[in-house]
Amino acid sequence: MVDAEIEQLDKTVEQSKEDKQPLLIPEESYLSSGVHIGTQQKSADMKKFLFKVRSDGLYMLDFKQTDIRLRTAVRFMARFEPSEILVVSARQYGQKPVRVFGKKIGAKYFAGRFVPGTLTNPSLRDYIEPQMLLVTDPAADQQAVREAITVGIPIIGLCDANNNTKYMDIIIPANNKGRRALATVYWLMAREYLKNKGTVKSDDDFDMEIEEFEATL
Repeated sequence: MVDAEIEQLDKTVEQSKEDKQPLLIPEESYLSSGVHIGTQQKSADMKKFLFKVRSDGLYMLDFKQTDIRLRTAVRFMARFEPSEILVVSARQYGQKPVRVFGKKIGAKYFAGRFVPGTLTNPSLRDYIEPQMLLVTDPAADQQAVREAITVGIPIIGLCDANNNTKYMDIIIPANNKGRRALATVYWLMAREYLKNKGTVKSDDDFDMEIEEFEATL
């Protein structure tokens, strides 16, 4: 059922692309944030989201596909109430964006080490039962991914050029290691989720800046 829903969402978003719908943010904003800058390794799973290799060996992600998949992911997320969403990041630069995103939309969040059993052991004090999981990096957040698979909830993942995407229901191709890139992606998802929910009426009504999501050095 989830696969069919996601496939339909992808078709809807792809149609929007064909209708020349503008990007969620200007092209230069995507590029300056480094959302498209991948790693020096690539996985077979992510090959379709790459468009070139730089002279220094870094694989570049197609930010236009990032834009499309962000729309798909947020439309899917909007089917859930904020309290039903869990967002996690073990990566240092993802922890502040995850906290700010969670607080802004009202979602549950886990920034830092994910405690084993959080989704599977009802006897734990911090046990929770989300209806979907959003991970910053499927590799770094593998404990949360494993538990989401066990309890059978859909998973959205920010996936870099080197990620294995086997258990991701929706892939958002993006640099999931950079400070500015992660801040930009989570800022966009917060804005678009609240717009989809009707809490925010337009881009101009969203009252936060990307910098407020960005981790400090």
